[in-house]
Amino acid sequence: MESEKYELYEYAKSRIKQKKRLYYHFVLLCLGSVFLFVANKWLSFYPDTSWWKWVVTVWVFIFILHAIKIFITNSFMNKNWERNEIDKLIVKQSKKVEQIHYDLDNSKSTTE
Repeated sequence: MESEKYELYEYAKSRIKQKKRLYYHFVLLCLGSVFLFVANKWLSFYPDTSWWKWVVTVWVFIFILHAIKIFITNSFMNKNWERNEIDKLIVKQSKKVEQIHYDLDNSKSTTE
């Protein structure tokens, strides 16, 4: 029972860490966007171009992928899902091994 509680604690701790990194990424995105805007307006040799929009657009896309990974992918592909998939594969492999043994036994008995 204690190992289950420990596993739940570790899982919760890792999820909180993931969400914390996502929020940090969001704050960095906001501050970075403001910095890029200011850099484009005041430090650029070509102030008429809006290169900062492209950089921020790519960064927002990366942030959206990060959020999808945290809130969608990791929510249903967690440790329980992984264990269930492993159990399914083990059952499938054991059935194949049993079938091979059965076929070998039948082939030996028919040849004798």
